[in-house]
Amino acid sequence: MNELQFLTWVRGPGLDIAVGIFLLGVVWRLLEIYTLGRRKDLAAPRHAAGASGLHTVFRRSLPPQGMLKRSPVSYIGGYLFHVGLAIVVFLFAPHILLVTNLTGLSWPGLPSQFVDLVAVVTMAAMVVVLVDRINKPAKRFLSTFEDWFTWAVTFLPVLTGWMAVQHLLLPYTTMLALHILSVEVLLVVLPFTKLFHAFTLFGSRWYNGKANAQRGVPV
Repeated sequence: MNELQFLTWVRGPGLDIAVGIFLLGVVWRLLEIYTLGRRKDLAAPRHAAGASGLHTVFRRSLPPQGMLKRSPVSYIGGYLFHVGLAIVVFLFAPHILLVTNLTGLSWPGLPSQFVDLVAVVTMAAMVVVLVDRINKPAKRFLSTFEDWFTWAVTFLPVLTGWMAVQHLLLPYTTMLALHILSVEVLLVVLPFTKLFHAFTLFGSRWYNGKANAQRGVPV
């Protein structure tokens, strides 16, 4: 298989397979979560200021008091790479064009030079967070293979996409194919790993906040 055939496959059948697995996996996981059922809390609700699902969603999105100073890499690096990843994925013109071709949806993108800078900052933040995890004994002890694997499958699409745009290391056609393939790997594994928190993050925070609000506990 030559470069052009490889690119044609990952942009055609490969992408179809990855998107199909991704959608089926997401639907399955969401059905699995929302059909578990919960026992009705029969206790009388205890009202307290700041105790609600919505408050918890907002509060858990900010560092707890004192934690930003104690663990700046985790919070600053984490925010940088999550926000940067969102910008690269959703506001880069070629990515928007792909979504438009698949769904018909479209929205304005950001200048490619800005997205390029964001991609570099995102990769740097991810590397810093990884080094911090490796160097901190407690974090290293708590890390599993899944943590390292999900970091890698998240990092590679950003790296290969940036290298393709910059025409680095390999011919553009080959690097673009590798970029698309790395995205497809990410799509396939996302519903079945910790990366699924992209779909459950705010819902789980809201649920925990609502459950604790019943007891009058702001969390």
